[in-house]
This record gives sequence, structure tokens and C-alpha cells, in this order.
Amino acid sequence: MSTTLQFFPEVSVIVPIYNGEKDIPPLIDCLAKQSYPRQLVEYILVDNNSSDRTAELLGKAAQEQRGLKLIILSENHIQSSYAARNKGIKSSRYPFLAFTDADCRPAPQWLTELLQPFSDPNIGLVVGEIAALTGSNWLEKYAERRHFMSPKFLLEHSFCPYGQTANLAISREAFQKVGLFRPYLTTGGDADICWRIQQQTDWQLTYAPEAIIYHRHRSTLEDLRSQLKRYGRSNRYLHELYGVELMRPLTSQELFFTLGRWLLKELPKNTLKLLFGKADLVDLLATPLDLIGFQARSQGQSTAKLPEKAKEIEWL
Repeated sequence: MSTTLQFFPEVSVIVPIYNGEKDIPPLIDCLAKQSYPRQLVEYILVDNNSSDRTAELLGKAAQEQRGLKLIILSENHIQSSYAARNKGIKSSRYPFLAFTDADCRPAPQWLTELLQPFSDPNIGLVVGEIAALTGSNWLEKYAERRHFMSPKFLLEHSFCPYGQTANLAISREAFQKVGLFRPYLTTGGDADICWRIQQQTDWQLTYAPEAIIYHRHRSTLEDLRSQLKRYGRSNRYLHELYGVELMRPLTSQELFFTLGRWLLKELPKNTLKLLFGKADLVDLLATPLDLIGFQARSQGQSTAKLPEKAKEIEWL
């Protein structure tokens, strides 16, 4: 934690929620434990047309309050987390807006650390750290070792750096200059808003490594493939919007070479290590999981096409 934390502006925290009945209680617990002065924060939770008990639990949370300034909204017209975030932004009152998701668990110092860089008037966007919640499932461990969700690679993006809306803060003035999220976009909106701000204004993006959000990785192969297909669709959408390079497909020669190396070299070696307790199931299956993930991304990228309405930008 920083030793010179002294910048405490008013801030609106916006969380879109879709079918989040399991996530709402632990999320509220984490928000209640934030070290940031409560009188300076409003928490805006937006139900995005959920079909479970989300609305009921949000209503209960609003009644209990727990000393928090909770504002409960609903976005039932457009099924998109970006439309839900826009609803929150339009209802917000404060000069800085922080974003996270229902399935995230902010550390107590999250908001305090995320807002510090805004003391520099040149900063318009702050990207926080996303760490893995400890999981016992081997697929969760695989995703953690492959650094899924880590902002490191996004901050080094060859086109332009960006952060994920799971842990991102943006100044209201930046939104006023370039518009809000594209409401009909279903993936890739975090990159889009970061790139628009950096390309169209003088605002700078920075990284706050101590502003930590914990996130649980996917625990089933179906969910993992769905996540990676969405990443592939995002790449296609951003290609159509910005011309970013598409991921090239894996050739048959590369596929057979990778599988052959795994079968003849990696698998025997890691099986022996497993017998001596020096490896685990993740070490054994990492390569085939990499290939499954690559195939899922490729499938998402090749089958996606940016809808015309997804090009629309909403404004404050």
C-alpha cells in the first residue's frame, strides 16, 4: 500500500449485474469494507434484465444500506453490460467513475489506490490489478498460471494500452469529450472506450498495481471455452472498429507438431514428475488446454461480425 495516500475526490462506483444472485452478498460485503471515506462514494448497482433473484437481493441491499450510499437501477431495454454501465454513468453525480463487476471481490484498499493517480491532472484513466481468487479446481489453476484477466498484456497491447472494466476508473470529463460506452456492443467495449479517450483527447492512462480486484476463474471447460470465444469475438469487433490485427489461425502442421511434442516429450516427462509429487494435473494438460483455448478464440473471431448498431455511441 502507498504511504502517501491523500487524494480523496468524490467517486461513483458502477457495477452492472446480470443473474448475480450468488455474487451480490459477497460483493456488498467487499464494498462495505472499502477504506475510502463512505461519505465520498456512491455505489450504483445496475440490474441488466436478470431472470434470477438479483432484483430481490438488490432491493434487500438497498433497504439494509449498511452505511453505504447504494443506488439501485435497472437496464431492461438493452442486454449489454455496457448499456447497464451507461445507465449508471448517466445517474451518477461525481467527477470520477470506477467500474467493477458483480463476480469481482475488491480488496479493502481498492478504491483508495485506484483514485490516487487522478491527483495528476493529466490522468484520465486508471487501470487496476486483477488477481485470481484461490481456487481448488484444476481449470482455475490453469487459468491463473496462464494469467487470464491480468492487465499486464493489455497494458502492452501493440495497438494501444487499455484496461478491463472489471477494474477501471475514468474521469467524467473524459466521457464528456468522447461519449459513453457503445451500448449495443457485447464485448470489447473496455478497449474501445480506453482507445477513444487516448486517441481523441490528451488524457493519459496509467496503472495502479495496488488497486486490487480478486476474480474467480472459470471452473468448467464449457465456461472457459465460452470466455475465450468471447475474447475472439472482441478481437473481430476491434478489428472492424480500429483495424487491429486479427489472430492468425493455427496451421495443421503447427497443430500436429504441438500435439506430437506434448505426447512424446512433455507428457512422459510431466507424468514422471507427477509420480514424484513435482507436478500436477495442470502441468500434465496445459498444452492440450492451450490448443482448446486457441481453437475457441479462433472460432469466436471467425464467426463474429460487428452489428451495425454496435457502432453507435451514447452520450452524456
